[in-house]
Amino acid sequence: MLKPKVPRGRIRRLIRNWAVPVGCGLLFLFLLKFVFFFGYVPTASMEPAIRVDSFIIGHRVFGKLKHGDIVVFEYKGRLMVKRIAGVPGDVVPDAKGGTLAVPAGCYFVLGDNPEESVDSRHWSNPFVHERRIIAKLLGK
Repeated sequence: MLKPKVPRGRIRRLIRNWAVPVGCGLLFLFLLKFVFFFGYVPTASMEPAIRVDSFIIGHRVFGKLKHGDIVVFEYKGRLMVKRIAGVPGDVVPDAKGGTLAVPAGCYFVLGDNPEESVDSRHWSNPFVHERRIIAKLLGK
């Protein structure tokens, strides 16, 4: 029995028609996993800079962090959004009225709305290690 021949042009069209959407989908997944961060802020801890129920966009590839940068980080299994108030070497106030030096590789973070924010002022270990920082917000 003879098999029917599939024309080469048809195979090329089929590959071309599927290659672009599949390639775009893979690129999108790569960008979501390694470049961009999309998140949601359910609390008022960062008001007025970030309103309650806001969606945020950050980038996972960032250089040196500085005072005022808003970052997304993991703290005790939860993602949090806060502003950097202390970088390595800074002296920051502690909860007991004294001061602490921010250690190398760590940051002291605060929410913009102190009445609503659970941040470095309230934690037993007040510093966020740089490896816990997931993204830096775009445009803030």
